[in-house]
Amino acid sequence: MAKILCVDDDPAAVQLKQAILEKAGHTVSTASSAHEAMMKLENGEFDAVVTDWRLGDGDGRMVVQAAKAHARVPVIVVSGFIEDAYKAAKPQADLYLEKPADPKELLAILNALLKTPRKTGEPGV
Repeated sequence: MAKILCVDDDPAAVQLKQAILEKAGHTVSTASSAHEAMMKLENGEFDAVVTDWRLGDGDGRMVVQAAKAHARVPVIVVSGFIEDAYKAAKPQADLYLEKPADPKELLAILNALLKTPRKTGEPGV
């Protein structure tokens, strides 16, 4: 399956997302801050990123930008601040889900994004 970076500064939330993704067969690496996520994106290869928007040391914009610049992978923002995230992120995440996200919906969307071929010249290629 896919290698996913899961970012959330709430330990319980990141553990829950990790458990959901691993149960679905994905390999999950976690980060508890925007800085840690950016370092992992610069030094590792991921197939997708699932991130919260409000992080202790920054915001999801930093994670989305790093994912699109370094790894060029699909990004799902799962947050209680979806409106803020949608208006602020440049480049845009691939999808925004309101917390708490339904695990089945999260997995269905993630799997669809992982299967979607990207055109040459599109972000993520």
